[in-house]
Amino acid sequence: MCSLLPKVLHPIGGKPMLQHVIDAARRLAADSIHVVYGHGGESVRCGIPEQLHLNWVRQSRQLGTGHAVNQALPSIPDEHTVVVLYGDVPLIGATTLRGLVEAAQGGLGLLTTELDDPAGYGRIVRGADGAVCAIVEEKDATGSQRTIREVNTGMLAARARLLRRWLEGLDNDNAQGEYYLTDVVAAAVGEGCPVRTVTPESVAEVMGVNNRLQLAQLEREYQSRQARELMLSGVSLRDPSRFDLRGELRTGQDVTIDVNVVFEGEVELGDGVRIGPNCYLRDVRIGSGSCINPNSVLEQAEIGAGCVIGPFARIRPETRLADQVHIGNFVEIKKSEVAAGSKINHLSYVGDSTVGSGVNIGAGVITCNYDGANKHRTVIGDGAFIGSDTQLVAPVEVGAGATIGAGSTITHDTPAGELTLSRVRQKTVQGWTRPVKNKQT
Repeated sequence: MCSLLPKVLHPIGGKPMLQHVIDAARRLAADSIHVVYGHGGESVRCGIPEQLHLNWVRQSRQLGTGHAVNQALPSIPDEHTVVVLYGDVPLIGATTLRGLVEAAQGGLGLLTTELDDPAGYGRIVRGADGAVCAIVEEKDATGSQRTIREVNTGMLAARARLLRRWLEGLDNDNAQGEYYLTDVVAAAVGEGCPVRTVTPESVAEVMGVNNRLQLAQLEREYQSRQARELMLSGVSLRDPSRFDLRGELRTGQDVTIDVNVVFEGEVELGDGVRIGPNCYLRDVRIGSGSCINPNSVLEQAEIGAGCVIGPFARIRPETRLADQVHIGNFVEIKKSEVAAGSKINHLSYVGDSTVGSGVNIGAGVITCNYDGANKHRTVIGDGAFIGSDTQLVAPVEVGAGATIGAGSTITHDTPAGELTLSRVRQKTVQGWTRPVKNKQT
C-alpha cells in the first residue's frame, strides 16, 4: 500500500477493511471472533472499536496462513465451527458465509470462485469424479495446473477438532517455506473427509486488496451496492456512480439526491427531502420537505421540516433549526437554535445564539461570540429584524419585535418593539479632492 497505515485499516465506505470483515462475522451470530495480527500490529488493535469484544491473538512469527489460524485454535472448543476470514477481503457477505458454514457440516467447507485471470491464486485441483483433491499454490503449480480457472479464496470452515488435527500435520516443504492453510484440504481428502465447495454471490465478495488501485475498485463496488439498495427502496439518485455513503443513511419516501453528495456517520432524511449536488452531510437529521441546495456542508445538526439551506451554506455542530427556516448562500450557523420561520439569507455568521421565530437577519450580520478567551451567547427575540452589516457583540439580547438599523454595532441589550441603531452622523466634505499619483518624467 506504500503507507504507514496497516493495510487492513485502509477504509472502504468510511470504515476499516478489517471492520467490514468483523461485521460480516457478527451477522453470523458468532460465539466469538478472533483476530490474528502480526508483529507491529498494535496499531491495528487501536484502529478497531473496543466495544466489538474481539479476542486479539498475536502471531509473533509470520510462518504462513496455517500457522496464523493455529494461534487462535487453543481457545476454541472442539465442537465449534471455525470460519476463517481475511482482514483485507472486506466485501464478503453474510449470505455467502452462511452457505460456507452449512457446507462444513460433517467435513470441510471451501469457498471458491472462477476467474478469467487466475494469476496469483491457488488452484482448485479436482479428481475425475469432480471431487476436490487439493489446492496448489501458483508458485508450486505445474504448467497444466496453472490453466485451472477455479481458485481458492482462502476462506474455509470446519469443526475446530478437525481443523486442529489437520493443522498439526502440516509441514513447510514448499517454495515459500510456510505452513499453508490450504494444505488442510489434502489432509481432509486423505482422511476421506468430504470437501464441499461454495461460490460467492459475486466475485467482488472474495477480492482482496494489495494496493490503492484495488482499494479504489472495491470502494466503487461497495458504493454501487449501497446505491442499488437505496434506489430499490425508493430513493432517487441522479447518478448512482457519483454517490458516496460512509456510514448509515435512513430515508423517507420520495427523497432525491443529486451528484457528488457525501454522507458520513448517521444521517436521516425525511419524506421529500432534496439534496443538491456537491453537498457534505455528517451526523444530521433533516425533516420532511427540506431542500439542501448545492455545495452546502452540514455537520452534527438537526434541520426541521420545510427548511431551505444554501447554496454554499455551512451548518456546524450543535445547530438546531426548526421548521420553515431559510439559511441562504454563504451563511454559517454554529451551535445555535433558530426557531420556526426565521430567515438568514445572505453572507452572515450566527454562532452561540438563540434566534426566535419569524426573525429576519440581513446580509453581513455577525454575532461576535468570542472575546478571545470565552464564548458568549446572543439571544434574538421573536419577530426581530436585524439590519444588514450589523455586529451583535455578545453577551447581548435583542428584544422581541425589535429592529436594528443597518450598519450598527450593538453592545447592550435592546428593548422589544423599538428601533435601535448606532451610527456616526453622515457628512460631506465640500471641495475635497482625491489624491492623484505624480506623473513620472
